[in-house]
Amino acid sequence: MVNKQEISDVLDKMILSASGWRGIFSLCGNEEGSTDKIDEAHCKISTAAAYVFSEYMHALSANSQKSLVLLGTDTRPTGKAIVDAMIPVLIASDCDVQYAGVTAAPEIMAWARKRGSQGAAAGFIYISASHNPIGHNGIKFGLADGGVLAAEEITKLIVSFRSFLEKEDFFNKIKSLVSAASTDIIKKVYSNTAQAKKEAFDAYYDFCGDVAWGSKAADGVFDIAAVIKNNIVKQPLGIVCDFNGSARTLSVDKEFFTSFGLKFECINSEPGQIVHRIVPEGESLEPCRLLLEKAHGRDASFMLGYVPDCDGDRGNLVIWDDSIKKARSLEAQEVFALACVAELSHLVWTGELSLDAGKPLAKVAIAVNDPTSMRIERIAEAFGVSVFRAEVGEANVVGLARRMREQGYIVRILGEGSAGGNITHPSAVRDPIHTVLAIVKLLSLRSITGKSGLFEIWCKHSGQEEKYRDNFTLADIITSLPQFISTSAYSESAVLRINTKDHVLLKDRYQKIFLREWEEQKNELKTRYGICRWEAIAYNGMNEKRNPVKFGEAGKGGFKINFKNSTDRDIAYIWMRGSATEPVFRIMADIEGSGENSRQFERFLLDWQRRMITEADKE
Repeated sequence: MVNKQEISDVLDKMILSASGWRGIFSLCGNEEGSTDKIDEAHCKISTAAAYVFSEYMHALSANSQKSLVLLGTDTRPTGKAIVDAMIPVLIASDCDVQYAGVTAAPEIMAWARKRGSQGAAAGFIYISASHNPIGHNGIKFGLADGGVLAAEEITKLIVSFRSFLEKEDFFNKIKSLVSAASTDIIKKVYSNTAQAKKEAFDAYYDFCGDVAWGSKAADGVFDIAAVIKNNIVKQPLGIVCDFNGSARTLSVDKEFFTSFGLKFECINSEPGQIVHRIVPEGESLEPCRLLLEKAHGRDASFMLGYVPDCDGDRGNLVIWDDSIKKARSLEAQEVFALACVAELSHLVWTGELSLDAGKPLAKVAIAVNDPTSMRIERIAEAFGVSVFRAEVGEANVVGLARRMREQGYIVRILGEGSAGGNITHPSAVRDPIHTVLAIVKLLSLRSITGKSGLFEIWCKHSGQEEKYRDNFTLADIITSLPQFISTSAYSESAVLRINTKDHVLLKDRYQKIFLREWEEQKNELKTRYGICRWEAIAYNGMNEKRNPVKFGEAGKGGFKINFKNSTDRDIAYIWMRGSATEPVFRIMADIEGSGENSRQFERFLLDWQRRMITEADKE
């Protein structure tokens, strides 16, 4: 029989944040463990999470209508055990429960959105640890707006969760709830899994089209989907995917892509067939790259591939690069930049974004996280669009985009450029389908009589008309992007292990060190790199604070130093933040430019950042 201390010990090892409540759930305690069993402490934690969410849902309901809780998992082995612990508690807590089995994160969110639009008081619990290793698992919560709970709401839920676990009658309460749950209703929930999965699948399929083509997909003369289908007939395009056993193996990908003429091939398409590292970065993209090379060798129309993470809410890309005649992977920041070019050009195509004397006739913005490369500012400048930044965390970026819409902005695209993928409104979650479709639109929404294509629109707005040609390739589009070098968020050089748990103290110590170092380095920085001054910026949730008196005002949030040239233009930055989902401290540098000199500059800034933080950690 588990006791409270054992539960507390397990909880201490978990990370509770808006990105999910995560930890190693595998019974063996190994983060790479493949058992489908969880121990009693994790079982009790799962039941407690279900109970506090049911209470949260009931508090939101303004009438006597029962709260509907939708459940789904990714393909991690322990997902089913967590669901099994939750369902009786949700039922005994007077919730209607529907369980769809394995679902991609964007799929369960589209399902919740649809059920909410039909009048249900709907919320969802999704079991996943996203890109963490297979022995990890976690719990995400959301409502019918189609996204995870905002950070402030998750904070309330975490307080309720911890309070419930500390109650004297916690064990009796859970035991009575489990005993009170109707076995007939429990059986019905499981017997209806196939029907629930079909509802989720259909809702997601329809929603993908709504997002891809937008609210103004047709302007009375041209229709985006029809033009793309027609152009794909003329210029075929193929996509490959390495599903890596993820939740997307049972989602809409193949059916959706092939519905408008795209060719589609895949590997590792069995649910749970996780054959390599889950995070879709670096070496994890290599099987897909090789698959694309093989497919392109047989059929030159295959130009693009993607690899999702386990819950399928992000996917990074590989492409066939005509400039080097081989397939290569794209950096996460590069992927997001391409998506921004596509979706801002999309707004111009539909007439939602138009310029008068270089100024937009409507307020348009992009919402990103703090370590997104400044190349997004350069893309936004070309369209007269604003960029707003929030702390790392999808919930923060989604919340910021909502705030900007309330202020009258059109925010079609948002996301975390440092992590890859994008969020395209009205979706509120990253989605590889929308990332792939952004590239497809750039390639296939070409110029027709009376209408410029997306790449031509971008070239015109960015002053690069000479780079446009009728037979352009994806390599041509990439060449037209603003040139920056950014540290990969998942490279070894971007990760630090620190001992100081108080991040306010660490950043205040860092401030003293940085100010000393700046005085020592500023002349060389100006001579070698054109850096004339700096600006500190703290990010907490959706809030950005420039020039804080103390660097520690960033708390556990992100902290950045922008470096400016003689015209006061940002040309580089260094950044730091403790991860909310992993026990690491992340750092990065972002440099405008290309070539070996710029690469040396990025390495210099990153090494400098690492040295200053390490010194602050030792004080």
